Amino acid sequence: MNRLKLSLLALIASLSVSTLGASIDIIQNYSAEYGGNPAQQGAINIGTSVYFNPAGLMRLENGTYLVGGIQYAFGDQNMNSNGRDFSTDLSSPIPNFALYKKTDDSAYFWTIGGAAGGASLHYKDSIPLPNIKPGVNFNDLLTNTSVKGTNMYAQTTIGKAYNLTDKWSASVALRGVYGIRNLKADTTLTKNLPPFLKAGNASIDAERTAFGIGAQLGLNYAPNDRLNVGFRYDTKVKLDFETKSTINDSTKGNGIPALGIPGLSVSDALLGLYPVYKDGEKTRRDLPALAALGASYKVTDKWTTFIGGNYYFNESATMDRLDGMNVDYENGWEVSVGSEYWINDRFAWLVGFNYADTGAPDESFAATEYALDSKLVGTGIKFKQNETTEWTVAYNHYFYDSRTVENIKYEKEISSVGINFVKKF
Repeated sequence: MNRLKLSLLALIASLSVSTLGASIDIIQNYSAEYGGNPAQQGAINIGTSVYFNPAGLMRLENGTYLVGGIQYAFGDQNMNSNGRDFSTDLSSPIPNFALYKKTDDSAYFWTIGGAAGGASLHYKDSIPLPNIKPGVNFNDLLTNTSVKGTNMYAQTTIGKAYNLTDKWSASVALRGVYGIRNLKADTTLTKNLPPFLKAGNASIDAERTAFGIGAQLGLNYAPNDRLNVGFRYDTKVKLDFETKSTINDSTKGNGIPALGIPGLSVSDALLGLYPVYKDGEKTRRDLPALAALGASYKVTDKWTTFIGGNYYFNESATMDRLDGMNVDYENGWEVSVGSEYWINDRFAWLVGFNYADTGAPDESFAATEYALDSKLVGTGIKFKQNETTEWTVAYNHYFYDSRTVENIKYEKEISSVGINFVKKF
């Protein structure tokens, strides 16, 4: 019985895989330059410090800076079960914007951009489901199955940076996060069914939204003109999602009289085991806290190297689980290295690498949610148009590890390209 319910549930569960990055939900693609060099945690940079190392703004020249850009992520996700492939293309634009003003005494900053999620996925030919009993594959009972999901979080930060000493600076900010998790799915149970199932159609149109506030703290240490060390801590953001949904289900009336279970249907299974899709339901899915630490070192006047890492406190965050079994994630982490080399006064070459461990155990994997460990390779070009304007174009590719859980092989392949500009006034 549980196997049947879980199968029906998995059919119309939300698509909650983050598009990019190493965390369960959180992304780090705050600017296009990250794509060419992901080790930005300790950077002193007019285009990225405001996002990754805001305490480091105090090491920039005085002035007002406007930062903007967009990234476009594309690729596919694929699952293989019993020799059958289930795949979908994904695409996602990720815009970013920042405005900050630096003076001798302080810097005030404001950013807008993506915080987590980011994907729009459409499975046009079902998703892999387990057998409802030996010899009966649930996918064989379905036709005209379509599952669409969107998982996007936007964030804004408003804060201030200031000097502690001539070598130490700090920052403090408030973060506001707005999350939207949409789902549209429909399927048809065919007439070739076991005796306890009734043929019919089922569909769901659900939107889950939440808003939360967190804090951001930063420190920067610059012992000399060549070495810089940056630290940032983003607190956990509590998110209470509220659901608005419409469910239509002509499979009502299904049941297993011999077991004394009346009225089993697709919607019964959905709302019984995963009530987040019940209209008006409220559930928690927090964004975990994040600690980021990195350093940059100016080897020569033209060449700067970077190293950095992030640690995701998944274990202390409350996150719902699509299979209703409350599987807990382990904490996740990632490490990055990068390089920036100025070829001449106008052009610089960026290159970087990232390795990420999500902390997702096998128990958390399901057809509609899986977080794979990854390796990122990126490169880009920075162009200084004049003394007040700078452009960056970057490209990266994620090489995801594959994993097989309960005879389902999970794979991803994602790339992104982005452009960013900075204007100083």
